Amino acid sequence: MNAMPEPSAGTLTEVPEEEASTPAREHQEVRTGRSPGQVAWARLKKDKVAIVCFAIIVFFILVAIFAPLLYSLESVDPTTGAKADPYTTYTKLIDFNGLPEVGTSSAHWLGVEPRLGRDLFARWAIGARPSLIIGFVAAAASTIIGVTLGLIAGYLGGIADKIISWVIDFFLSLPILLLVLAIVPIMQKSFAASGDLTADETSRIRFFVLIVILFIFGWMGLARLVRGEVKSLREREFVQAARAIGVPTRQILFKEILPNLVGPIIVSASIAVPAYITYEATLSYLGAGLVEPTASWGRTIADAQNLFATYPLWLWPSVIGLSLLVLALSLLGDSIRDAFDPTSRR
Repeated sequence: MNAMPEPSAGTLTEVPEEEASTPAREHQEVRTGRSPGQVAWARLKKDKVAIVCFAIIVFFILVAIFAPLLYSLESVDPTTGAKADPYTTYTKLIDFNGLPEVGTSSAHWLGVEPRLGRDLFARWAIGARPSLIIGFVAAAASTIIGVTLGLIAGYLGGIADKIISWVIDFFLSLPILLLVLAIVPIMQKSFAASGDLTADETSRIRFFVLIVILFIFGWMGLARLVRGEVKSLREREFVQAARAIGVPTRQILFKEILPNLVGPIIVSASIAVPAYITYEATLSYLGAGLVEPTASWGRTIADAQNLFATYPLWLWPSVIGLSLLVLALSLLGDSIRDAFDPTSRR
C-alpha cells in the first residue's frame, strides 16, 4: 500500500469546525470593531460597584420625583385627620419645650420636626429635589460651557487661546466659596429693590442664583482638559486630512474631534454632580443657600445640629441621604473614569 502523502508547508489543511471556534477566537470576534464607548459600557456592566452606585442614585431620583406619592402613603394623623405634607405644622404633637411628644409612627414615619411639628419624612423626601436639580443642571451647564470654550481655545489657538486661557486662570485664582457667600445676598437684594420679598420668593431666587453661580465658577477645569486634548488631536492625520479637503471648521470640531472627547467629558460631568450637590448643602448649611420654607437636606442639617443629642431623628435621615448620594455619585464617577481608561484593570 502506498503511504498517505504528508501535507506540505504550502498546503492548507481543513480544520474541524469545533476546533476553529475556540474561546480565544470568540473573544477576539467580540472585541473586533467596538468603539471606546461600547468597550467602556461593557466594562461598566461588569463593575459591581458601579451597578450598586447606579441603583442608589436611581433610588434617590425616584424618591425626589415621587415624593408626594411617598409621603401620601403615611396614614392619616389621628390628631388632625389630615394627610402629612412638608409644610403643615402639627403643633399638638409638640410639648412646651418645643420637642416632639411622639417618635416614629404610621402617621409620621420619621417623626415630626421640633418646634414646628412638620412631618420629617415628607421634608426628607421633598428635600432631595433641590440637591438633585441643582447638581445635575449646574453640571450640564458647566459641561456645555467648558467643552465649547475648550474646543475654541484648543483648535483656533492664537489670540483666542490666550484670552480663554487667561479667563480660566483668573477664575481658578478666585476663592469661590467666599465669593458665593458674598454674591448670593447681593443678588437677593437686587431682586428685592422694588419691595420686600416673601420667604417663598427669596428661596426661589436663591435656587436659581445658586445654579447660575455654580456653573459660572465650575467650567474651568473641563475647559482646560478639553483644550489640551484638542491641541493634541488637531495635529492628527484625520483632522489634517479634513482640513486639506476643505471641511468646515464647525464640522471638524463636532464631527471629527468631539467624538474623541466623549470619555473625558462624561467622567468630568459625573464628578461635577456630587461636587455641586455638596456645594448646595454647604451653602444652605452656612445660610447662603435655600431658606425656609423650602425643604433641603443642607437646611435641615443646619437646623438640626443643635438638637442632635436630644432628637437625632431630625438630623440623621438628611445626613445619611446626602452622604449616600454623594458617595454613590463619586464612586460611579470613578468607575466611569476607569472604564474609559484603557490602562485600568478594574
